[in-house]
Amino acid sequence: MGSKQARVDFVLEQLAGLGDVSARKMFGEFAIYYRDKVVALFCDDELFVKPTNAGRTLIDSVREQPPYPGAKPYFLITGDRCEDSDFLCELVTRTAAELPKPKPKPAAKTKRK
Repeated sequence: MGSKQARVDFVLEQLAGLGDVSARKMFGEFAIYYRDKVVALFCDDELFVKPTNAGRTLIDSVREQPPYPGAKPYFLITGDRCEDSDFLCELVTRTAAELPKPKPKPAAKTKRK
């Protein structure tokens, strides 16, 4: 279906207090990055946060659902929780802390003449 940019922008506004947060469009949907780590996906206008133990302890009642067909379940964050900046910032911070560092990108190959 594709997510609306305005909805993604709203979530990014809620996370603005963290500083280094961004979104990249991927196949009509969005990946949300915090300090170069993918911490969430925004699919079909819904926020899906990567599941971690730290995130699970913060969320009162965890609802898990795959963000797209064939994906592993993520934490689905809906309603008032998406409007609660303090909650979202804490969830993203805890999630990122538990995720591994991103793999370094391979160096670009130079063409031989």
